[in-house]
Amino acid sequence: MHMVATPNRRMQRVLKVSMGLTFGYVLATFVFGLRAHSLALISEAGHNLSDLLAIILSYVAVYFQARPATDTKTFGYQRAGVLAAFVNAATLVVLSVWIAVTAVQRLNAPVEVQPRLMMEVAVAGVLMNGTVAALLWRFSGDVNIRSVFLHMLGDTLSTAAVIAGGAAILFTGMSWVDPALSLLIAAMILWSSIGILRETLNILLEGTPRNMELEAVREAMAGVSGVLDVHDLHIWSLGAQSHALASHVMVHEMPASECASILAQINCRLHDRFHITHTTIQFETSGCETTHGCSSPPEPETVAHGHSHGHAH
Repeated sequence: MHMVATPNRRMQRVLKVSMGLTFGYVLATFVFGLRAHSLALISEAGHNLSDLLAIILSYVAVYFQARPATDTKTFGYQRAGVLAAFVNAATLVVLSVWIAVTAVQRLNAPVEVQPRLMMEVAVAGVLMNGTVAALLWRFSGDVNIRSVFLHMLGDTLSTAAVIAGGAAILFTGMSWVDPALSLLIAAMILWSSIGILRETLNILLEGTPRNMELEAVREAMAGVSGVLDVHDLHIWSLGAQSHALASHVMVHEMPASECASILAQINCRLHDRFHITHTTIQFETSGCETTHGCSSPPEPETVAHGHSHGHAH
């Protein structure tokens, strides 16, 4: 237990430090953006707010991941982070639209900005984003942390673009660069937010997980020796990285011990090839009809030889 908990606590500490640094920068870019009349800096505050939300969600996922399931939450709290991600992404879509509308207004009616202050804050942002990315890189083997790491790495580059924009305004006086940059940042927020919305909606609607083909899973299960047919197959996500499966598997009449061996082989394939860790598999010796989403045996003598409800391996 201690060996598992220690990396979890380290990840939580790194995420807490990352949250603190990112929150400080969001506050700084917003306040100094108002002072410098820079919409690009204010947009950067919104962009980094998306980073902060991503880090918070990652922290929530790491925290709840260690909590066991209960009698009232039999799957644990894996969907909590998904629901929060959906709400946050919807909020960011609204934010990106507001930034875009304001940027268009600024293009039509330019506002004088303070490029030096704009550049100074952006330099601080590059240092902050780079520091957080470096902290997260140590744990980037975890897919949850890796997604946040890539997010922060991308934002280091977008903040560097604000520095370039400030330099362009300082040396050429082209104030339109500021709202043009904010339009670019708004597009980045919108793009990432729509991606999160699509992914979280798919999970909440219990759709087949992304990058997983139902037919490929069916073929892998049917390829186990002794399996005659796989039907009534359902795959869904419990959380962003946790998948579950339920299916009926037809086999020949055989002793229960042989069914156990087939079940173990199926679960191994599902775990190793598709990272499906929670399965419910019912064995039967003849086909069953599926009507209105419900499966029922066609003949009274149909016997269910096995019912697996647990983790592979």
